[in-house]
Amino acid sequence: MKNLIISALTIVIINLNAIAQNYSPYIKVGESSKSIQQISDEVTAALNNASFTVLGQYNPEGKSNLKVIVFTYNELKNTVVKVADRGALAAAYKIGLVANNGKVTVSYTNPDYILRAYLGDNFNKYKTVFDKFSNDVKTALMPVGNEFKPFGGSVDAEKLGKYHYKIMMPYFTDPVELNEYSSFDEGLKLIEKNLKAKKGQTFEVYKIVYPDKKVAVFGVALQNKENGEAAFLPIIGEAHIAAMPYEIILQGNTVTMLHGKYRIALHWPELTMGTFMNIMSTPGDIEDTLELLCE
Repeated sequence: MKNLIISALTIVIINLNAIAQNYSPYIKVGESSKSIQQISDEVTAALNNASFTVLGQYNPEGKSNLKVIVFTYNELKNTVVKVADRGALAAAYKIGLVANNGKVTVSYTNPDYILRAYLGDNFNKYKTVFDKFSNDVKTALMPVGNEFKPFGGSVDAEKLGKYHYKIMMPYFTDPVELNEYSSFDEGLKLIEKNLKAKKGQTFEVYKIVYPDKKVAVFGVALQNKENGEAAFLPIIGEAHIAAMPYEIILQGNTVTMLHGKYRIALHWPELTMGTFMNIMSTPGDIEDTLELLCE
């Protein structure tokens, strides 16, 4: 009897391990000896040919050897906004290009990772749409590379929807409120005006607006050399450049951002506490900059 119980428990454990699945924040497409501009052109053409929409692109930290291309897809964009708790943040995906030692590495944010993290329990509700999007992205980028290797750490699928770095650290459901306006239109106009003026040494990388739902997402470049991207990305890892730019979301008359201690940890899940302490001021610096942008 004892042996039967042990055998049964072993089978259960094996089955549970088979069911459990980890996801990484990024997918490496491949490497190329072409210039970063040539690869950028190839990526943009591949996305356009597959009916994706390129929303914007920029050089994080202002460095010519780093580039991010942001894109979306209509069906995905119109699905995630149905999730009331800032689901629209999952509408944009980023391709990162890093030139180093004569090679350009191409990667992108993993939809299977981000969608689970940002949508939580709503992920399974629209899983068919999300699976198609994830497969279509891979297919579209096949002319650029053929590796498609996950990297950047990993998190269990079941934990992604309730992810946080450590005990007492914020969750997705703990956003930072940046400002409140008399109306959605007032907030939209003010943020657009401030971005155009590059207030706080920021600028707009991309924008997605849902006028009928009174939702707008902005991808914001943080160009201050002292406390922006240049201050923290070299410390935590530029290989994860597809994490950028940082976002703010206007829903109704309130604009919020994901807490830095959540968003940075989610996109750099392998960060040690020691490294995190080296950017201890970064979450507050980002909040101060984005709050200034929304005033």
